Amino acid sequence: MPPASATTGSKTSRPRRGEGQWALGYREPLNKNEENKKNDDGLNVRQRIIDVYSKAGFDSIDPADLRGRFRWFGLYTQRAPGIDGGKTAVLEPEELDDRYFMMRIRIDGGQLSVAQLRTIAEISTDYARGTADITDRQNVQLHWVRIEDVPTIWEKLEAVGLSTTEACGDAPRVILGCPLAGIDENEVIDASEQIAQVYEDHIGSPEFSNLPRKFKTSISGCSSYCTNHEINDVAFAGVVGPDGTPGFDLFVGGGLSTNPMFAQRLGTFVRPDQVSEVWAGVTSVFRDYGYRRLRHRARIKFLVKDWGPEKFREVLEKEYLGYALPDGPAVELDPGTRRDHIGVHRQRDGRYYVGFAPKVGRAPGEMLARVAEIAETHGSDRIRTTADQKLVILDIDEDKIDSLVAALEGEDLRVRPSVFRRQTMACTGIEFCKLAIVETKDRAASLIDELERRLPDFPEPVTINLNGCPNSCARIQVADIGLKGQLVSDGEGNQVEGFQVHLGGGMGLNAAFGRKVRGLKTTADELPDYIERVLRRFLEQREDGEAFATWAARAQEGDLK
Repeated sequence: MPPASATTGSKTSRPRRGEGQWALGYREPLNKNEENKKNDDGLNVRQRIIDVYSKAGFDSIDPADLRGRFRWFGLYTQRAPGIDGGKTAVLEPEELDDRYFMMRIRIDGGQLSVAQLRTIAEISTDYARGTADITDRQNVQLHWVRIEDVPTIWEKLEAVGLSTTEACGDAPRVILGCPLAGIDENEVIDASEQIAQVYEDHIGSPEFSNLPRKFKTSISGCSSYCTNHEINDVAFAGVVGPDGTPGFDLFVGGGLSTNPMFAQRLGTFVRPDQVSEVWAGVTSVFRDYGYRRLRHRARIKFLVKDWGPEKFREVLEKEYLGYALPDGPAVELDPGTRRDHIGVHRQRDGRYYVGFAPKVGRAPGEMLARVAEIAETHGSDRIRTTADQKLVILDIDEDKIDSLVAALEGEDLRVRPSVFRRQTMACTGIEFCKLAIVETKDRAASLIDELERRLPDFPEPVTINLNGCPNSCARIQVADIGLKGQLVSDGEGNQVEGFQVHLGGGMGLNAAFGRKVRGLKTTADELPDYIERVLRRFLEQREDGEAFATWAARAQEGDLK
């Protein structure tokens, strides 16, 4: 429960009343979003969707539900067709809204059975015009969903153990987990039980259904750190404790968007049996001390930045846990490790897993149905989504690998993809997203094809991430080449779709946000030429073994243009 008053920090460090922190007694709503949440919990909209809106249709939906509380069940109105990016920030929400929804299905830990994947595929085909995208948070997103069909979709999902509860909204979103949990030969700890426990204890609970903003979690024992603990609001990353027992290193305050910040390590060791309680403590700190006055400052990263990790740990331990966590070791990062789990690799039980790449995460319902069929035919009941818009099939016997790979490749699902197929990601973009300024998915797919043609033997794992707006859903600041969608001027002075370029971002041992060079922009049409040019310069100028990000950090500005 929230403390009655603040008990830590000096008077000079105490935030102003205007920040709206509950723990300091300032509970009056300070903006429309906070007022809507106070008026009615987002979790309550489910019954209205079932009883009222699905029966009376789109026009019956209360605007406060439509553009607010619907998100607590994974529903956003999608962008109406034909509205160009120049109008994104000009039109009112109701002018941007289509009468259809994006629906986000949460897949905690990225874990799917054949039956679950087949159900998603059927829903995509029957209710979403065949659309489905694997996101970089291990979810699946559908489009063209009608409000009339939502209860039926929920029934089908819940019948196989899936849901859309708190897939969006100011609530705890999907919990990222390593897709190889329990089978990787090199994992530090299998975190599947901890993910399941946090979900069971806290997801859908009114205790955490009114947070200041979205709240992103990762819990993983992967030795490759594939769930990107550096950029989550709270992250539990696998380590071996002082006595040789595996547990977790705790991070808080990561996030990208327009004010990117890496998560801060609290320096604690969290035992596996403590994860759910510690997660609840961190989330409670955010709920009670998080800033609620301005939406753009309401993420936990701003609180962590102002407090620092020492104070955050002190408040967590004294006010919420009631005990001190022991100091613990830091994660051990390997600079050469890729995080996407692509290819054929041995499991600890002697069988194999096979990771493969849909193009920029786009995996229509028909394709997902084929993946389910291929997995089942080859003896697997476990499919996984990754945090890089990829898929993995587990538990393949050695003598079935060649057949499985051939079947996947026959569906254009590459097990041995090119550098560009493997390393390019894209957000939803202007096709469906109301925040977007430019198109991304099709453009990224075309870019992959073009770069494969122009640079067929390119040797380095360079990441290229395309985002349709400044919000960085596709993690542009931590890509080797990050492309932020915006309108730019072409050679004739016309406003056209284009990108601001960020260069040399990354995570891991050399974590850094991409370098921005003044005036470095490209039109969408010129994008393949620009990418080819900068990659060829890298190949010409790099030193032995030098990574793209290292070169980009030292290169002359002229060589980056």
